[in-house]
Amino acid sequence: MTDIVVVESPSKAKTINKYLGDSYKVLASFGHVRDLPPKDGSVRPDEDFAMDWQADDRGAKQLSEIAKALKGASTLYLATDPDREGEAISWHVQTALLERNALKGVHVKRVTFNEITKSAVKHAMAHPRDLDTPLIEAYLARRALDYLVGFTLSPVLWRKLPGSKSAGRVQSVALRLICEREAEIEIFKAREYWTVEASMLTPTGAPYPARLTHYQGKKLEQFDLPDATRAREAKKAVQAGTFNVASVEKKRTRRSPPPPFITSTLQQEASRKLGFSSQQTMRLAQQLYEGVEIGGDTVGLITYMRTDGVQLAQEAVASMRKQIQAEFGDKYLPVAPRIYQSKAKNAQEAHEAIRPTDISLKSEKIARMLNAEQAKLYELIYKRALACQMSPAELDQTAVDLTDGKGQTLRATGSVLAFDGFLKLYKEDQDDPSDTDEDSRILPPIAKGDPAGTREVSATQHFTQPPPRYSEASLVKKMEELGIGRPSTYASILSVLRDRNYVKLEARRFVPEDRGRLVTAFLVSFFARYVDTGFTANLEEELDQIAEGNANWREILRAFWDDFSAAIAQTKDLKISDVIDALDQDLGPHFFPAREDGSDPRACPACGNGRLGLKLGRFGSFIGCSNYPTCQYTRKLAVEGGETEDDALKDGMRVLGQHPQTAETITLRRGPYGLYVQQGEPDPEDKKAKPKRASLARGMDGASLTLEEALGLLSLPRLVGLHPETGQKIEANIGRFGPYVKMGALYASLDRDDNVLHLGFNRAMDLIAKKQDSIKTLGAHPKDGADVLVRKGRFGPYAQWGNMVANLPKGTEMGAVSLDEAVALLAEKGKMLAPRGKKGAKAKSSTKKTAAVKTAKPAAKKETAKPASKAPAKKAAVKKTAAEKTASRKTASKKSA
Repeated sequence: MTDIVVVESPSKAKTINKYLGDSYKVLASFGHVRDLPPKDGSVRPDEDFAMDWQADDRGAKQLSEIAKALKGASTLYLATDPDREGEAISWHVQTALLERNALKGVHVKRVTFNEITKSAVKHAMAHPRDLDTPLIEAYLARRALDYLVGFTLSPVLWRKLPGSKSAGRVQSVALRLICEREAEIEIFKAREYWTVEASMLTPTGAPYPARLTHYQGKKLEQFDLPDATRAREAKKAVQAGTFNVASVEKKRTRRSPPPPFITSTLQQEASRKLGFSSQQTMRLAQQLYEGVEIGGDTVGLITYMRTDGVQLAQEAVASMRKQIQAEFGDKYLPVAPRIYQSKAKNAQEAHEAIRPTDISLKSEKIARMLNAEQAKLYELIYKRALACQMSPAELDQTAVDLTDGKGQTLRATGSVLAFDGFLKLYKEDQDDPSDTDEDSRILPPIAKGDPAGTREVSATQHFTQPPPRYSEASLVKKMEELGIGRPSTYASILSVLRDRNYVKLEARRFVPEDRGRLVTAFLVSFFARYVDTGFTANLEEELDQIAEGNANWREILRAFWDDFSAAIAQTKDLKISDVIDALDQDLGPHFFPAREDGSDPRACPACGNGRLGLKLGRFGSFIGCSNYPTCQYTRKLAVEGGETEDDALKDGMRVLGQHPQTAETITLRRGPYGLYVQQGEPDPEDKKAKPKRASLARGMDGASLTLEEALGLLSLPRLVGLHPETGQKIEANIGRFGPYVKMGALYASLDRDDNVLHLGFNRAMDLIAKKQDSIKTLGAHPKDGADVLVRKGRFGPYAQWGNMVANLPKGTEMGAVSLDEAVALLAEKGKMLAPRGKKGAKAKSSTKKTAAVKTAKPAAKKETAKPASKAPAKKAAVKKTAAEKTASRKTASKKSA
C-alpha cells in the first residue's frame, strides 16, 4: 500500500520521492490549489465573513490527481512549505479533498522540514503533527482583509479618480512611503557650509590629514563656517599657526559579525551587493532551496528562505565551527558558539535562519553546478552564515589633537585593523555609505608633543543633501522597522507597485510616477487611517495574535469592517470637484513649483489670465486652464519643463546614431503600439522593401535608450547557444507577448528580471527545461516532414501539426501517445474539417437545396395554380427547419443537464 505525500513544487516532489522510496508517492500541488474568485461576494461580512473558494484549471487538475492517487492509500502526508502560506495550502488541499469525499479511511498528517535533505525529510516523516488551526485562521483573516480592502476601495478609486488601477492594504502604505520621501526631497532646501582641512607632517616627514575642529577657541559646529569669506579667514589662521601634538588617544574596539540572513536582510544585501531585485532574489533562493543534483542525488542547498528567525540549529553551528577551525585556524573560532535570538513577534513563523544545508559545500565547489546568478546568491548566503560564527574583528582607533596655542585645533582620526576576524570572510554593505570614512584611515606613528609641519591647507565647500530615495533594500528595511507586511510579501508588494505604473526604478531607486502620487494623495485625503503606517502595523500585530491562538479572527475582522465600510459609505456623495480640490491642494507644490523669476507658476501660457490646475477626465488626470471651454489649453500630468519620454519624441522620433556596418541612421520612434527602433529609411522606389524595426523590450526606457541597446534589439533573434545534447539552436527574441527564448518548436517566456539582450546560456537552458515538461516532439509528419508535437493544454493534452490540433482521448497521458497514433488523430480531425473546402461547400449547398425542396412539397400541393408561391414556401420551410434544429438543441441540453 502506497502512502501519498503532497508538496508544492514538482522538482521538490522528485527529490523527496527519491528520499522516501517506493512505498510513498509524492505529488505536487503547484502552489495554491484554490483562491477567492476575483468577483464581488467572495467574502461576505454579513454572513460572518463566509468565503467562497474556487480552484483554477491547474488546481482542479492537481486535486483530481491527488484524489485518484489516494484510492487504496492509508495516509496522506501534507508536506507543503513550513510557513503560513504552506499551512494554508495544506488546509486547502485537505478541505477540497473532503468535499470530494476522497479522504474516506485516509489518515491526514502534516509534516514540515526546514531543508530538503534526506535526514531532514525522514525526521519530519517520523514526527508528523496536525494542521495548525491558529495559523490557518491567521491566513484566512489576512486573505479576507486583503480582499475586502482591494475589492471595496479599488472601485472607489476607479469612480472618483479615473486612470487609477488599484489599492491594497499594504501596497498603498508602501506607495505612501515612496511618495512622502519624494515630497521631502522636493521641498528640501540645500544649505551651504565649509570645512577646513590640512595635510600635516610627522617629524619624519610622513603625511596625514587633519580637520579644523576649533576656531578662535570655539568648537566648530556644522554651519559655523557658512560661506567662502569665513572659511578663508579660518584657512589663513591655520596656515599662520605652528602646531604641536597635544594628545594621542588610542582605543581598541571589537566589531561582532552580523546575524545570519532572514528573508528581509537577504533581500537587502542581495540588492546592495548583487543588484538583485527582491523578486529575483526570492526566485533564486527558491531554486537553491529545492536543490541541484550532486552525485546522482538532488540536494537542497539552503534552508527555507521565508523566515524572520535568526536562530540556527545546534548541529549546523557545530559543523560551522568545525569548518572555521579547519579553514581559518583557532584564532578565528570563538570560545563559545554565538547564539542569535529571533526578533520575530510570531514565534510560529520564527523558523531557522537562512543557511547552507551542508557547510562543507563551499561556493567555489558547487559553482559549476549552478548558473551565474544562483552561484552569486549561494556564495552570499554561505559567507554570511559562516561569518556569523567567527571571532569578532578588532580595531585600534586613534584620535590625535594638534593645537597652535592660539585657539585653533586640528583633529586627525584613523584606525588600524588589529585582527580581521570575521571580516576576513564577509563585510556587510550599507544602504547609503558616507563619501568619506575618516575612521578607516591608517595614521602613521604619532607621539604626544611631536611638532607637526603644515604642508597644505584647503577650504572645501559643501551642501547639505536631501534624504535619499528608497532603494529596494532600504524600503524593505523601512517596512520591516515599521512592522508593515511580512517577509513573504515584500517582493510581491514592490512588484505590484511597478506593474501598476505607480513607481519606476531609476538608478535602482524608487521614483513615484504622477499616477502613484495622485492615488496616494487621494487615499491620504479620504482614507488617511487605512494608509497610516501605525494602523497597518497594529493590524499586522493582531494577525500575529491570531496565529499565536490569542485572538479570534472573526472578531478582528468585524472591528475592521465596521469602521472601513463606514468610511467607504462616506464617499458615496463625494463630488469630483471635492476630489480635484483636495488633490490640487496636496500636489500643487509638485506640479506647479515656484519659479526663479517669481512669476505665477499656475498662469495659463495660452490665455494669460486663466489659472492652471488639476483636472479629472474620462481617461485619467491632466492639467488644464480654469477658463475652459473658452481656453482649451491642457498638458499631460507632469511638472512643467520636466524631461519626459514624450519630450524626447516631440517630432515623432529621436536619432540614436549610425549603424557601425551600414552607416544607416538608427532612430527611436513612436508607433500606434508604443516605442520602437528603426534602421534606415524606406526606399521610395521600392515600396515593398521596409526598413528593419524592433519593439522595445519590457522595462526599457525610451528616454535613456542607447545606440548599443537599439542595435541589440535590431539584431534579434540572438543566438544564445546550442543545446549540448541535440545541437539545436537556442535563440532569444521579442514577440507579440514579450521577450522569449526558443529552441525548435519550444517557446518559453522570459521573467521580468531577465534581459533579452544579455540572457545567459544557463538561464536559457533552465527556461527551456521547464518548458519541456509541457511539450514533447514525437517526430516528423509523413506528409511534409514538419514536427508533430504533444502539448499540455487547458483542457488536457493535445497533438499539433502546423496549425492543426487534435485532443488526445480522455485519460491519455502525454508520454503514452506514439507518432502514428498522433498522425491518425490529426488525420481524423482533418476529415471533420473537410467541408470547409470548395468541394465541401458544394455538398453543403446541395444538401440545403434538397432539404428545402422536400420541405416545400406540401405547400406546392395546396397552391398548384400559383407556381410563384414556391419561393415563399421554400423560405418558410427553411425557417421551420431552423426551428426544429433549435428545438432539438433545447432537448439535448435538457438531457445533458
